[in-house]
Amino acid sequence: MSPPPRVVALAASLREGSFNRKLVHIAADGLERAGATVTRLDLRDYPLPLYDADLEKWDGLPRNALALKDVFAAHDAMLFTLPEYNGSVTPLFKNTVDWASRPTPTEKSGLTWARNKPAALTSASNGALGGLRGLYHARWVLQTCGMIVIPQQKALSKAATAFDANGDLIDPKERDAVYAVASALVELAGKLAR
Repeated sequence: MSPPPRVVALAASLREGSFNRKLVHIAADGLERAGATVTRLDLRDYPLPLYDADLEKWDGLPRNALALKDVFAAHDAMLFTLPEYNGSVTPLFKNTVDWASRPTPTEKSGLTWARNKPAALTSASNGALGGLRGLYHARWVLQTCGMIVIPQQKALSKAATAFDANGDLIDPKERDAVYAVASALVELAGKLAR
């Protein structure tokens, strides 16, 4: 029997009390329920400067960019939860991917960690679309990096009233929709890891 897929789950939001930081915990629970071994990654632990090619030229990749590349490479799949900023992805999401995409001196491509790796997308927003427009752009970015972004996704609308005091989703149908995305990701990761 194959070992369970290893999945990293992260929210591209740093704000305390962020809807997406709450949602990623629910998604990670769904990954575990589907049989994955989950790393719950907090980007607060990996602060990075704004990507600047001169910084890279002068100093090489920041230590935290190298650490993130190692974490990403050690997993079979990734689940991203991100808010929508002005109809697109957050600067945190894009900056993280941009730094992680840069090659080290020993790499031919900085995207070895991403090639043919399955990924899933979820979002939460107080708006009626639940961050859906940002997911479209995130999908494009990750596919450009060579990831296989599954078609299942979840955009949670009206997020300000969707969570209870413990950070759980009030509506079990919403929770089940997040779990369905997680389950689809684990299923594909398991098939590709064989």
